[in-house]
Amino acid sequence: MIKNLSKPFKWFFQLEAASGLVLLIAAIIALVISNSSFSNLYFDTLNQYLFVGINDFGLKLSVHHWINDLLMAIFFFFVTLEIKREFIQGELSNLKKALLPIIGAVGGMVVPALVYVFINFGNSETLNGWAIPSATDIAFSLGILSLLGSRVPISLKIFLTALAIIDDLGAILIIAFFYSGDLSISYLSLILISYILLLTLNKFGVKKFIPYLIIGAFMWFFTYKSGIHATIAGVLLATTIPHRIKDKDFSLLIKLEHAISPYVAFMIMPIFAFANAGVSLEGLSLTSLLEPVPLGILLGLFVGKQVGVMLISFFAVKFGVAQMPDKSNWLSLYGVSILTGVGFTMSLFVGNLAFAENIQYIDGVKIGVLAGSLLSTVFGYFILLYASKK
Repeated sequence: MIKNLSKPFKWFFQLEAASGLVLLIAAIIALVISNSSFSNLYFDTLNQYLFVGINDFGLKLSVHHWINDLLMAIFFFFVTLEIKREFIQGELSNLKKALLPIIGAVGGMVVPALVYVFINFGNSETLNGWAIPSATDIAFSLGILSLLGSRVPISLKIFLTALAIIDDLGAILIIAFFYSGDLSISYLSLILISYILLLTLNKFGVKKFIPYLIIGAFMWFFTYKSGIHATIAGVLLATTIPHRIKDKDFSLLIKLEHAISPYVAFMIMPIFAFANAGVSLEGLSLTSLLEPVPLGILLGLFVGKQVGVMLISFFAVKFGVAQMPDKSNWLSLYGVSILTGVGFTMSLFVGNLAFAENIQYIDGVKIGVLAGSLLSTVFGYFILLYASKK
């Protein structure tokens, strides 16, 4: 049965493994440059403003904001395509198969948030970062898992993939409900009109992407102006892309997913990592890591994630609510639970939103995310390596 299930995942795992390496390289380059004589050029370039549009119709944003608002909208579009496909005919379409990663993802979002809140309790400014350690970086975590090759059963890779996808869905909802600004009724109305038009295209079976793209571009602009974070436009657009099981010969959703995945994996995400991982390490010490923001993120990712995922998965299996992944054991499942603490890109993204008005905490966010992700990487890898020899 696992052999049949593994076929759709093989290409995906290969892509994620390679993109995880590219992400790591991009992050290292950003750290090196931001701590070299080129640091001023690095930060000045990211803060440079660019106008895109015609006459008065357009936006003037910094390079950093174009990356985080526009490129990440494309990333969220891609992620939502994956989520939609999984719920229609993938691993998440069967409730029994989906229960363990769904339950694990819930634990992996709630416990890290509680750890962060516990450490930052009483500080209204830093409490806003509660969601930062709740995210899992699917490219990095799967990339690390792939280094172990066939020593890790395909069922565990499927479990981690499904859990990370649900994690991303949780992050999308958190951004929509907790990290949006003052809302504009007029622009919200335009978003609704745009979405209705997109649903109409879907209803009439339009299989060309251009009409969706044109309306989606306007919807992104309206979303940015509305006070809702612009990336949500990518989510809304993806939900309207048609994918019907009965259409065996063609699916616009699958076509788009395969077409843009290399660009997301090898261009958009590395650019995001390069633009957001740069932080000055001058004066960094153990004391820096013990400040509430980096410590809350570090412990949330490294401790909260593994405890949340493992504990709730253990009880779900013991009480017969869910089943263990095939050919796995408790130690290997624990190793995967540790890997869910690799937050990196998603955690950095949520951190930028959480402290958009308090940028003095951004360096602490980066330090906490990098430290927590590094610890999760090292410990998760060696636990899985040891489990494979048992």
